[in-house]
Amino acid sequence: MSKLGNLGARLHRGEVGYDFVKNRKIWYGVSILITILAIAGLAVRGLNMGIEFQGGAVFNTPKNTSASVSQAERYAEEASGHDAIVQKLGDGSMRIQVAGIDTGAANDIKNTLADDLKIDSEQINAELVGPSWGEQIANKAWQGLGIFLVLVVIYLAIAFEWRMAVAAFVALIHDITITVGIYALVGFEVTPGTVIGLLTILGYSLYDTVVVFDSLKEQTKDIAKQTRWTYSDIANRSINSTLVRSINTTVVALLPVAGLLFIGGGVLGAGMLNDISLSLFVGLAAGAYSSIFIATPLVADLKEREPQMKALKKRVLAKRAAKGETPQAETGDESYADEPEDAAPAVVGPRNQPASRNRGRGRPSGKRR
Repeated sequence: MSKLGNLGARLHRGEVGYDFVKNRKIWYGVSILITILAIAGLAVRGLNMGIEFQGGAVFNTPKNTSASVSQAERYAEEASGHDAIVQKLGDGSMRIQVAGIDTGAANDIKNTLADDLKIDSEQINAELVGPSWGEQIANKAWQGLGIFLVLVVIYLAIAFEWRMAVAAFVALIHDITITVGIYALVGFEVTPGTVIGLLTILGYSLYDTVVVFDSLKEQTKDIAKQTRWTYSDIANRSINSTLVRSINTTVVALLPVAGLLFIGGGVLGAGMLNDISLSLFVGLAAGAYSSIFIATPLVADLKEREPQMKALKKRVLAKRAAKGETPQAETGDESYADEPEDAAPAVVGPRNQPASRNRGRGRPSGKRR
């Protein structure tokens, strides 16, 4: 841990670093590839929408039901004439979900299931959702997502600038697409818990991105007054100075979510935990990736298209060439050897002033202290 803390301090001071902006084309390519796979999975498999969005019925059996999952699934499909999803819960009960059925036929299906499972029909708890209500919930979810994205863009454009707002918006769409695509590939059911998870990870991703943007804004206040660093150089320093913080917060957030997903959902069989924990797990990881590898490099790309930044880059490269310096982006060196001209040298540890043997000489009293 002490080594990690020392590395974080050196990254923050700019003594070491990795050139994320230089390799941005690699990160763009990786993100495009993952996004294409996610979209392909979504197009081929589609989303497994829960009954909250398309209507249907959920039948909960009592504890220690003797039938297996495959048997209960066959009984439910024969009784309803529709596809059924059966989950074995940790206490031995079953959750049988049948989508697209008429709520008026729920009692007949319930009685048939009770006969097939050899249990009393009163022991089966039925929850009914109408299709119109499910459609209303889906529309509200899309409206909430759209309003969130619009407010995010407006806030970032006011607090920072429109280029950062565009970069953050691209990163958020990147996170949503990957999360939804993995949901389609895995086949988990989309429930209101999934929507809550998506909105949560968007807020987390935005927070991680804003931390880097705030550092970048602070370091580029008077960027045009110096000729040592380009905008991409300072953007790279901003990423490195917040890198360990981003990694630590992401790992700390992923640990409890992983417990929900793999232990709560996998071992205990808690179906509702799967819905929200998968979206959180994938979204948190994608959000941390996009804030480092997508959002800030994209801001650097957009900024260096400006005439002022182009002129600055030309002056910086000319000065480096005159001094015989090789830019870090060309050498691949992972250390920031050159500090800005007005920067104070880094100090590690306490500074002790050496005692002077001649102290006191030349004073009117001639005394030494």
